[in-house]
Amino acid sequence: MQDLINDIAAAMAKAEKRGKVADYIPELGHVNPNNFAISLATVDGKVYSAGCATTPFSIQSISKVFTLTIALGKMGDSLWSKVGREPSGDPFNSIVQLEHESGKPRNPFINAGAIAVVDAIMMGHEPKETLGEILSFVRYIADDDSICFDHAVAASEMAHRDRNASLAHFMKAFGHLRHDVDKVLGTYFHQCSIAMSCEQLAHAGLFLASDGINKPSGIRVVAPQRARRINSLMMMCGHYDASGEFAFRVGLPGKSGVGGGILAIAPGHGSIAVWSPGLDDYGNSLLGTQALEMFVQQTGWSVFGH
Repeated sequence: MQDLINDIAAAMAKAEKRGKVADYIPELGHVNPNNFAISLATVDGKVYSAGCATTPFSIQSISKVFTLTIALGKMGDSLWSKVGREPSGDPFNSIVQLEHESGKPRNPFINAGAIAVVDAIMMGHEPKETLGEILSFVRYIADDDSICFDHAVAASEMAHRDRNASLAHFMKAFGHLRHDVDKVLGTYFHQCSIAMSCEQLAHAGLFLASDGINKPSGIRVVAPQRARRINSLMMMCGHYDASGEFAFRVGLPGKSGVGGGILAIAPGHGSIAVWSPGLDDYGNSLLGTQALEMFVQQTGWSVFGH
């Protein structure tokens, strides 16, 4: 397996087209576009890595998988009264769909849906308390207390918040947000700024690869049915309006972030994290997707069969 991981990293190093680094959040635009990392954490506790797999990067929307898990733990199925479960087919920051659907976001992984999830988690608490809870959970599932927020990225997002603020105010107007918009947004931006390496991220995703249990540690994070449902949402909605393309090419539940990371889950096998900052036209890592496609072709780990 290590040879395969090395081969993938070598192939990506030679790639000429590397995508475009997200610069609409200026702090993300400073990242070296030539960075590449891949890490596989298997359910039996092995880790295989190549590239800069211990270098932290801003996980951005991958964090939405973890906040969804927290929200479901707190609210159960009542969460679905606040956010839907359908693919959006629109860009991740689209306001058009919200208007058509009376301010209820289509799913938890588009920006509006993730903001609604943060609002649900807060439960009357201040941002600092909520962020402490989110960070504690991520450190718990990754088994790594060194994971932190990147405050420079969070500040950069807050300074360029107009589109997300529009989404939040729109939902507030329809009665879908309980808390103050600025407090919800501040929490959301810090959540997205969490910095993790591919090795940390792969470890954090392990509970979704084995019916809710992080097998190396023996910790049950969620019930089996909930793990399957989170995976199904990742498959349908994890890559915004390119989720169908990712399912077609890779065939694994996955969640991307505009920091260039992708977390993919191979149920029964392991959790794979890739990072390459250059994005395609849909805001997903260009080489990260190619690397995962190559990985699945070689391993046959698609959920759709060998």
